Amino acid sequence: MTRSAPGNPPSPASLRHDVEPDQLRLETASDIFRMLADPTRLHVLWLLSQKEADVAALTAATGASRTSVSQHLAKLRFAGLVATRRDGRHIVYRLNDGHLSRLVREGLNHADHRVTGEPPHP
Repeated sequence: MTRSAPGNPPSPASLRHDVEPDQLRLETASDIFRMLADPTRLHVLWLLSQKEADVAALTAATGASRTSVSQHLAKLRFAGLVATRRDGRHIVYRLNDGHLSRLVREGLNHADHRVTGEPPHP
């Protein structure tokens, strides 16, 4: 835990980035943002932020082809953003961590402000 201002609860170091990031962190973050740059992939990530799902459920929810969803999942898995587990004959996908879930939500919240014209938060 890191120290915080009086009256504010301490926050884990991983939630605070007051120090300028080094090149490795900038490149890693850039790679993650690239994975979020596709609307279908972003939709899949949003769905997985809600609950685990298999390819069939993700295909039905996104309206994309099974092949497309499978290819996006393969990219996300290769990038280390999703994990899998076997459930009988099905492979079930889930997000690897809460950071990604928050990142997806924040990105979509920001988009919502731009689409609706609601002013940004201070």
